[in-house]
Amino acid sequence: MKLGLGLYRSLLNDGNFRFARQAGATHIVAQLVDYIKGGDSPSLTRDYLGGWGHTANEGKLWAYEELLALRRQVESHGLTLAAIENFDPAHWYDILLDGPKKARQMEDIKTTIRNVGKAGIPVMGYYFSLAGVWGWTSRPSGRGQAMSVEFDQGAVDAHRPIPRGMVWNMTYDASAPAGVLAPVSREEMWERLRYFLKELLPVAEENGVKLAAHPDDPPLPELRGTARLFYLPGEYERLLEVSDSPANTFEFCMGTLQEMQEGDLYSLLDKYSRAGRIAYIHFRNVKGKVPHYREAFVDEGDIDMIRALRILKDNGYEGVLIPDHTPEMSCNAPWHAGMAFALGYMRGALQAIGGD
Repeated sequence: MKLGLGLYRSLLNDGNFRFARQAGATHIVAQLVDYIKGGDSPSLTRDYLGGWGHTANEGKLWAYEELLALRRQVESHGLTLAAIENFDPAHWYDILLDGPKKARQMEDIKTTIRNVGKAGIPVMGYYFSLAGVWGWTSRPSGRGQAMSVEFDQGAVDAHRPIPRGMVWNMTYDASAPAGVLAPVSREEMWERLRYFLKELLPVAEENGVKLAAHPDDPPLPELRGTARLFYLPGEYERLLEVSDSPANTFEFCMGTLQEMQEGDLYSLLDKYSRAGRIAYIHFRNVKGKVPHYREAFVDEGDIDMIRALRILKDNGYEGVLIPDHTPEMSCNAPWHAGMAFALGYMRGALQAIGGD
C-alpha cells in the first residue's frame, strides 16, 4: 500500500510537496478544480451552503503540457502523481444536466482523458452528481473542539432547489436566467451516467486511465430536488453493472460509505479490493450516519481503521490511500497540522501491520 496526500490546485506547490515527503507520503492526488473561496488554504470556513465558488473555465481544457509539467514537478520531490481528482464543472456541466452542449463537452472530456493518459497519470477520479457536496457546516465539534465538517439534515433545507447556472455546488454561468433546475429522477440520473461511461470508458482504456467514481456525500436518496446515484452501498455497486471494463473502478471513500444508513464497510472493502476494482482510497473516519454525522480524526471515529488496513493487506491491495480531509488543529497551520496527524497515524499503522 502507498501513502498519499490530496492537494487542491492552490496547494500544488514545492512547499507542500516537501511537506508530503516529510510526513512520509510517496504519492499525490491532485485536484485541478480550485473551488476554495479566497486565500491559499483549504480552510473549513468554506461556504458549503452558498456554493464553493465560480468557475470560468469553459473550453479551457487541461493541456497535455500542463499535466506533464505537474507530474514532473511532483516527481522532482521524489513523489508520484497517482491521480487527478474531479473534472472542472465548466468542462462537463451539460453532461451532468443532459443539456444542449452535452456532445461537445463529451469530446472535451475525451480530450482530457487522452491528455491525462499521455502525461502518464493512471487515474481520473470523478463525482457524478448535480447537487455535489452540499449541506455541510464547519463547527468546533471535533475532539478538543477541533474545527470539523458536520452534516445535520435537520438544520438545513435539503429540498432547496439548485439555481440555474450552478451544478456540483459551483456556479458555471453567473449570467444564467433566473430560476431553478427541474427535479431529476434516479432513473434519469442513471441514464446520464450510462451515457457518460459508454462514451468515456473506451477512451480511458485506450489511454491507460482508470475512471474512479466517488460515492455521494451526504449520502441521501435526494438532495436539492435531484436524485443521488450512490447513496447506499448497493447503489454504488450498480456502477460495475454498467460496464465490466477494467477502467470502471471505485474511488473508495471510507468516510462516505460509513455515513450511509445501510451496509457493511468492511465487506465492501474486502470484496472490491480482492476484485481489484478500487483505484484509490479516501482513508478518513467519521462519527455517526445520515441524517447527522461529523468527520473525525482518523483514530477516533466509528471505523476500525486497523481492521480496514488488515483487509487491504490480506488482499494484496497495492494502491494509494489519502487522508482526503480531516479536522483542523488549533495552531498557526491548522490544515497542515491536521494532515500531518493523519499521515503520521497512517504511516505508523501501515508499518505496524507490515503493509508499508
